[in-house]
Amino acid sequence: MPTTITISKETKEMLSHLKEDRTWDEFLRDMLEAYRRENLKRALTKLRKIEFDSTYEEVRLKLRLKE
Repeated sequence: MPTTITISKETKEMLSHLKEDRTWDEFLRDMLEAYRRENLKRALTKLRKIEFDSTYEEVRLKLRLKE
């Protein structure tokens, strides 16, 4: 179901330049996927820096995981 979000004209103009010939839905989905990939890369980088013999509690604290 289509919906509307409110953004400033300036923001829409900036996004329109990046959107190119995609629909807004395609563009926003692409941005979401890129954001998720970047977060996953950061998490993997953090995991690689943690010593292999760390305890669960140490890993949880270093990754700032919530219970």
